Amino acid sequence: MDTLEGKNYKSRAMTGGLSRTPNRAMLRAIGFKDQDFNKPIVGIASAGSDVSPCNHHIDDIIVDARNRLKACKTMPQTFHTFVVTDGQAMGHKGMKASLVSRDTIADVIELVAFGHQMDALYGVGGCDKTIPGTVMGMIRMHIPCVFVYGGTIRAGFARGKKLDIVSAFEAVGAYSSQTITKEELYEIECNACPAAGACGGMYTANTMASAVEAMGLSIPGSASVPALSKERPKIMQESADALVHCIAHNITPTQILTKHAFENAVRTVMALGGSTNAILHLLAIAHNANIDLVLDEFNYFYKTTPILTNMKPAGQYVMEDLHEIGGVPLIMRMLLDNNLLHGDALTVTGKTLAQNLESVKGVSTNHSIVKSFENPERSKGPILVLKGNLAPEGAVLKMCGSHTEVEHEGPARVYDDEEHALEAILNGSIREGDVLIIRYEGPKGGPGMREMLSPTAAIAGRGLQKKVALITDGRFSGGSHGIVIGHIAPEAYDGGPIALVREGDTIRISSTDARLDVDISKDELDTRRKKFTQPSEKFSYGVFKKYVSTVQSASKGAITS
Repeated sequence: MDTLEGKNYKSRAMTGGLSRTPNRAMLRAIGFKDQDFNKPIVGIASAGSDVSPCNHHIDDIIVDARNRLKACKTMPQTFHTFVVTDGQAMGHKGMKASLVSRDTIADVIELVAFGHQMDALYGVGGCDKTIPGTVMGMIRMHIPCVFVYGGTIRAGFARGKKLDIVSAFEAVGAYSSQTITKEELYEIECNACPAAGACGGMYTANTMASAVEAMGLSIPGSASVPALSKERPKIMQESADALVHCIAHNITPTQILTKHAFENAVRTVMALGGSTNAILHLLAIAHNANIDLVLDEFNYFYKTTPILTNMKPAGQYVMEDLHEIGGVPLIMRMLLDNNLLHGDALTVTGKTLAQNLESVKGVSTNHSIVKSFENPERSKGPILVLKGNLAPEGAVLKMCGSHTEVEHEGPARVYDDEEHALEAILNGSIREGDVLIIRYEGPKGGPGMREMLSPTAAIAGRGLQKKVALITDGRFSGGSHGIVIGHIAPEAYDGGPIALVREGDTIRISSTDARLDVDISKDELDTRRKKFTQPSEKFSYGVFKKYVSTVQSASKGAITS
């Protein structure tokens, strides 16, 4: 076992010497003994909460981590971050809090770890924002860290079909178009989410857990383990062991999170058919790690990485299915064997990525869940960055589920918020060929950059996902699919071109040329721009007012620092 004697580099400022007598008195009240004051203090940053199934179990599973850390001669101290869960916040004003929560979670971890001079951090997240938020907060501290994903939910079932939360969202559109009955709708509602764990498809939580594993901050194989799996205690304990090794050898995120580590993460996200939110979060994590990662770099990985999995939302399978045949390490080994990963990247195990994958066997023939390089699910990745006169700083097109290039031209149907757009979809006002624009939903304009799962699911439920385009300065859930373009920058609130579009303007989308344009002249755009007036702030106090004053463009990851 690694020795940790004298490795309390930070906490000794709180526990050592005559002047720290009052500090030690406080620590004794929570169980410290004489022999404990020279041990490293490990903060366990828990996203445990009764708010959602994604995080409902986390306080239970961290018990295994606490016990192992204690046995390894550290002093674990649990504190809570918090959670705003997208599936429950989706479709109403509460969703404005979701992206804001990512940076606030990072701030909470930074403040607690700094205030209590913790020597290391063991972060546990369960849903979309608790993953990047936890990672961002940990890496700011420049101390040994490990991240552990709380795990995916198991699939639900109804009438012989696998279900997940997106099934429920799409059922709303299906019921509104009278393609399913009220009884079927209720059956889906009651069976879509059977127990604890984050949304099952390759949505944002599973995408980001996979990205963190690929960049080396989680132990191999941990991203795909279901929340309530029998393997869960082992994952928690082995993650604790990895952190102890990092403490003993002073391995910090600075050594792990190199540019190569981020390139490994981007590559893995592409191969998995991951969520568009990965771009936003990886840009933000890279900023916190002081790594120069920019939006324009993603298209290289899009062009050179095939989608190797047949995963929801565009495919058939969920994360537990991938886990049963090898999980994320299987995909990473396939990428490594094709010289698409940096095998020399260091990880929290103390080994390189290539060393971690030595025992993993690749898929030699086509598989229903994982495809070969010779016959992939799609020859290019799932996420393409577009630019044009409608998105000078960039926008993100989701390409999973599309086996051809996206070439769409149609009239703009303009709405200044999600609610009115959803109403138009459900009442049949949006028709084949339209380009639905939802604006003033960006980082500042929302504020908070809401996800548009309710509108995209309603479009899909009405059978229009390949016939109607939706573009927005907001975001999309990992569960969204169809012709969907988000993160348009500059956003409408800042006078970006999306604010200048009028009803009926022709919008052109081309994945072939990576373009997003409105068919009006530069002179006409300039004329409209002169008439633009920035809307008044929606919040005059509190966290949202502060967020609007600090948040940057989506093209920079919507960072606040």
